[in-house]
Amino acid sequence: MLDVINVSKTFNPGTVNEKKALSGVSLHLEHGDFVTVIGSNGAGKSTLFNLIGGSFFADSGRIVLDGKDITYRPEYKRSKYIGRMFQDPMKGTAPHLSIEENLALAFLRASEHMSPFSRVTKKERERFREQLAELGLGLEDRMKAPVGLLSGGQRQALTLLMATVVTPKLLMLDEHTAALDPATAEKVLDLTRRIIAEQRITCLMVTHNIASALALGNRTVMMNDGRIVLTLEGGEREGISVTDLMALFRQKTAQSFDNDRMLL
Repeated sequence: MLDVINVSKTFNPGTVNEKKALSGVSLHLEHGDFVTVIGSNGAGKSTLFNLIGGSFFADSGRIVLDGKDITYRPEYKRSKYIGRMFQDPMKGTAPHLSIEENLALAFLRASEHMSPFSRVTKKERERFREQLAELGLGLEDRMKAPVGLLSGGQRQALTLLMATVVTPKLLMLDEHTAALDPATAEKVLDLTRRIIAEQRITCLMVTHNIASALALGNRTVMMNDGRIVLTLEGGEREGISVTDLMALFRQKTAQSFDNDRMLL
């Protein structure tokens, strides 16, 4: 369904600031896979996500989604079938527009046979209301309210709904709960788990929380220094502890893992 094939990316090549962010990374996802991605700062997680999302292009390698080569397809075209969420709750929504208007923009952008300049119907607005009610945050009664008045958790829940209002071929979550307090983060994770399961969405999720990475989805990938160094799935992943994972990391890389944010 998604194939990342031998992808490499270097920033500022030939300068004193040269940084090789990805080195020959390959990754395959089947339809319905939910893969969590972990690694310390600078491991290449966000670079990989931005290459798949189209924020910039790879220096070499290919990215194929649902049989189509999207390696050099612009970001705005990929947004019709790739849903994205970011760490910052302020990203992904237009704060001066209402909740309903934000949902309408997301719906029109992702709809195959509609122009972004079309108008949503009364039936579609009712569908938005029903989907908001399922979030359990009371947003269905605030559809005319500006998004800028919402809390961080409410905005992330809304952004999740916007990313999936039309089921995407791929959903990418880049530490989408990191800026939230623990209780709100857990609620957004529960919503994430439920929506992905109900719509059978293929998902890639970057997280610094190792416990979440091992508890969510069906596969965990660990990155280090621009490479995938460890993949866990099936029986090998079930029941593994954070301590066990750290031992595997040392075995694969001959390095100690030292990242308080991830360990805690």
